[in-house]
Order: sequence, then C-alpha cells, then structure tokens
Amino acid sequence: MADMGTTSLERTESALAAIAAHNPRTNAFILVDADGARAQARAADEERRHGIDRGPLHGVPVSIKDLIDIARQATTAGSRVLADNIAWADAPVITRLREAGAVLIGKTNLHEFALGTTSEDSGFGAIHHPLDPSRSPGGSSGGSAVSVATSMSEMSVGTDTGGSVRIPASVCGLVGLKPSVHDVPKTGVIPLSTTFDHVGPLAKNVAGAAAMWRVLAARPGEVAELPGGRGLRLRMLTGYFVEPLESTVRAAFAAAIAALRASGIDVSEIQFANAASIHPAYVDVVLPEAAAWHAKYLDTRGPLYTNNVRARLIAGRDISAVKYFEAIQQCDSFRDQVDSALAGVDALVLPTLPVTAPIIGQDEVVIDGHAINVRAAMLRNTQLFNMTGHPAISLPLPMPPGVLPCGLQLVGRLDKTADLLAIAAACEKIVA
Repeated sequence: MADMGTTSLERTESALAAIAAHNPRTNAFILVDADGARAQARAADEERRHGIDRGPLHGVPVSIKDLIDIARQATTAGSRVLADNIAWADAPVITRLREAGAVLIGKTNLHEFALGTTSEDSGFGAIHHPLDPSRSPGGSSGGSAVSVATSMSEMSVGTDTGGSVRIPASVCGLVGLKPSVHDVPKTGVIPLSTTFDHVGPLAKNVAGAAAMWRVLAARPGEVAELPGGRGLRLRMLTGYFVEPLESTVRAAFAAAIAALRASGIDVSEIQFANAASIHPAYVDVVLPEAAAWHAKYLDTRGPLYTNNVRARLIAGRDISAVKYFEAIQQCDSFRDQVDSALAGVDALVLPTLPVTAPIIGQDEVVIDGHAINVRAAMLRNTQLFNMTGHPAISLPLPMPPGVLPCGLQLVGRLDKTADLLAIAAACEKIVA
C-alpha cells in the first residue's frame, strides 16, 4: 500500500528494475508499459504534493492479468488468437484502479484464455516459478502471482474461475482473494465461464488484498470487525479436501490448525457430501460455456490456439444441454451444503491445494501413492467455491527452508467478503 515516505516514481522505478532482472527468466509479463507507468507515477506524486490523497493504492505499481481491458492496449488472454485485439475502453475495474491512483505497470501472462492451472500453455510461452524455473507458478493467473512474488509489481489483479487467483497465490506464497460472486464487475474481462468467473487481487498480505478488494468492489469504507463476545470459530472440511495431501502440505496444514487451536480459536470438523461429484459438475458447466464463447474463433482461427486449450474447448462442444443444466442444479445443492457447513461458525478452513508447484509439463502427480492428473489435483480444493459463489482466500503458510510454498484457504459467507478479510487478517497473524 501507499507509503508516504517513498515517492511513487521511486517505487515504480524499483518495480521496473525488478522486471528487468526477473522477467527474462519467469516470462511473467506480456506487455510492460514503462513510459505510461512513469507518467502515472509522476502524476501521483504531483497530486500528493498538492495534498490530494486517493487512498492506499495511490501511486502503487499494479500489474493486470491480460484478460482485462485497458484502453488502447491489446487484451490477448495469453493467446495468439487475440494478438490484435485492441481494447477500446477501460474495464470498470481498471477505471476504479485509475480513480484510486494506482500505477498500471503492465499486462501479465496467463494460461491461455484462463483455461488451465499451470500457466504453461500460453501463446507467449510458459511462465516459470520464481523459486524454481523448472516448475509451474500455478494458474491461470500465473504471471500476476510471479509479478508480485518478485516485486515486479506490488499487487496484481487476476481472475478466478476454478481457483485461478488462489492456486498461484498458494504455489507462490502470496495472499489471493476470490471475492463473493457479485462483488466485482466482470464487464471488459474476457470470459472463461460466465457462471463461475470472478475478479480478485493478489498481494503479499491480507491488508494489501483488502485494500485492493475495496477498490475493485467500490466499497472504500467497508471494514468488518471480528465477532465480539466470543472467540473465532472455524470449521475444517475433512475427507475429500484433506485426502490425499502431499506430505509437505499435510505437515504445514496440520501445524496451522494446531496454531489456530492453541491461540484459542475453536476448530471443528465436517465432511462434505457428494464431494467426488464436484469436479465432473464443474467441467460440465465450464467447458460448454467456454466453447460457446470461442465458437467463432475455433472455426476461423483454430490453429492459433495452443493444442491443449483447443482440445479442451472442442471437448466442451460434446457436453449435452442436459448435462449442463444438471450441473447447474448441482451447484445449487453445493451452495446449500456450504451454507449449512458455515452455520454456527465464522469461516471454513482447508488446504488451498493438496500439492506444491508441479514440474512444467508434468501430467500427473503422485500423492500418498495415488497418481492424480495435475489439473484435477490443483483444482480439487478451490473449484467448489466458484460453483457456489462464496468468498475464499488463500494465505501463505510458513515452510522449512528449501520447501516450496503452500496455502491455507478460508471460506466465508456469501456477500460477506469484508467479514472474511477480517477473519483472514486475524488468522494471518497466527499462522504466518
């Protein structure tokens, strides 16, 4: 957030220097608007000199996932299909960032059209993990996460359709927020699934994510307080959501739960019915909706897609309307189950991912002796809350030296993102 002791131009130059140092090996950015960023930073500094304060994002370098329209810049969605797609106007979320005085430093790379969890299938080349270039930074908002993790930007705006903010946040050791379903407008954002898409921030801490959310959601004064008169109460989702877990994730999650309990937080447990049907229902909504939007491009520019993304989109054409509407109805049932699980507690808690960063190109991961598809493993604990619309946030967990990051996920009540952020801030102090 804005620091009165450092000028925006200095912070922007620091971010640009980090881009020069880190982007060649990570491939996090599709476009860097150095001249534009410097001009915005100078304007922010001039406003501050005249006593104008636009809030905590004033003068802060922010990167934008290249699904989101910025006027007079290309919105490529990480695809050669849209290499010439120049936006004619800012998306509403960009307008809100400009009004808050944020410095828009560039557009970040992503898994093509957001249809993937690893950020390796992009028309502009794979994105590489900041700690190990042989590994994925998660996706689809991989470039956004890498930009923040390496200080190439101080915050980023990503999108989350099945976990695409929370997954890279977990994998890269950041905070990633998927707000409640109706919080942030999606106009001017290239869709993957109009039913499940969300726009949300990535930041280094909960305070940063909260500041960004208040701007994106146009709720500048909304700050919740923790429940008064009693201790915080959490409910851990068990069963499907904790079996299997990679050993390092299991250890970090167990330590976090123990720390929360030791601090006086009540952590109860609950099983989720029909959890095995979450992923099939998710696919039966996402792929048909994606295939419908992409129909004209698949028919006219098919060879420009990466092979894996094109194959998934074509598969969406084979999912029947009956399956699609059955899956939509199943989402309603899941929403009721999540609401029921939240009854009597303040938030749900579970691992963000069952794994740490996979190797780029890896098709399967072996967890507890079971081979699991990488994409399914990475979506396993996040996609449910896109299907139900509940706000969800990933917090980084402390890891031993040399061990890749993982995350703790908290889930709040529908339309209560501010409450979830307050709960997350309290838990951050305990588990960090």
